[in-house]
Amino acid sequence: MPPTPQRDFSAPTIVIGAGPHGLAAAALLKRFDVPTVILERSDRVGASWAQRYDHLRLHTTPGTSKLPGLPVPRQAGPWVSRDDYVRYLESYAAHHRLNVRLTTPVLRIQRAEPGSGPRWLVHTPNGPAPTDAVVVATGRCHAPHVPHWPGRSAYTGTLLHSARYRSPAPYRGQHVLVVGTGNSGTEIAAVLAGAGAARVQISVRTPPNILPRASARWHAVGRLTEALPLAWRDRSSLLTQRVAVPDLTSRGLPRPRTGLYTRNAREGVNPVLDHGFVNAVRSGRVEPVPAVQAFDGPDVVLADGTLLRPDTVIAATGYRTNLHDLVGSLGVLDEDGFPLVAGAETHPEAPRLYFAGYTNPLTGVLRQAGIEARAIAHAVRREKARPTLLAPRRHAPS
Repeated sequence: MPPTPQRDFSAPTIVIGAGPHGLAAAALLKRFDVPTVILERSDRVGASWAQRYDHLRLHTTPGTSKLPGLPVPRQAGPWVSRDDYVRYLESYAAHHRLNVRLTTPVLRIQRAEPGSGPRWLVHTPNGPAPTDAVVVATGRCHAPHVPHWPGRSAYTGTLLHSARYRSPAPYRGQHVLVVGTGNSGTEIAAVLAGAGAARVQISVRTPPNILPRASARWHAVGRLTEALPLAWRDRSSLLTQRVAVPDLTSRGLPRPRTGLYTRNAREGVNPVLDHGFVNAVRSGRVEPVPAVQAFDGPDVVLADGTLLRPDTVIAATGYRTNLHDLVGSLGVLDEDGFPLVAGAETHPEAPRLYFAGYTNPLTGVLRQAGIEARAIAHAVRREKARPTLLAPRRHAPS
């Protein structure tokens, strides 16, 4: 049940975002007796997960998808569904009795006046909330991104981001072009091809690193090999793909030349875990085509000059952090809009301003939520104790 709206929600620590990273941070802060309020813009916990497509399942096992202090229920199975994970997040907030204020968007974060007491002012439609520390946990997948292709605004077909895709039912009998070969794009293409779409094509800019779905346990391997040289790990991963995944070059999807570890380090891209995509390409039910270059009226122009005329284009082209309005004036973002520092580390110009959920490690994003939450909670507790530790000692009267 949503909490009763209140105007005064100031607290020593404010967490922004009631997704996995925000919930985990708040739970561990509470464990350290740090009063914390979570501000969430939507009307439910885990809203960004609830808005994903109906057939979404986690790519990580329940053991690496749990947050600190509560396991994922066994009945959710080995591949947790979207709905089961949303229910888990709701249970997590209730289990830890977290103070979540729903429908409370944060407009911006501002430094408080020196000497005023609190370090930060968190501005909401209800006014500013003073606080000593802020954890920004709105996530790297905050705002859907569609490239500014030439002619896009005049395109006469249907164009939508994958964030608006829910199920294959509306696309039965249609010619659909999916743009992007990440996990979302390949899953959507495979499901559409098996659910009655007349023709499914997928636009490929960079050939993805593909691993069998059963290799989701490779997150553990990733943790074990972190200390090894990047080039060695890349060669090993490419060899694994050659052994485990058939060559699809003749179908228009060549093998990747860059190893998955280098792609993750350079671009923050994770490998594709195969949910039927490979078989769909081998059978011709999904047809890889070159990258999208532009739009021209009803047509899509590909990089090789080919013109396509699909009924629907689904852009699985990723997300942006959309942090500029929130913290853009504080000097804590890089040119791509990501925090310059994250986790327990804070920027020298913004002490006690933490960021959680802005990395995409090969060891698993949800596992990382717990790691960052613990680190941030320890950092906040240390900061809370620092004035006492630094206070001058009082000498006993002689």
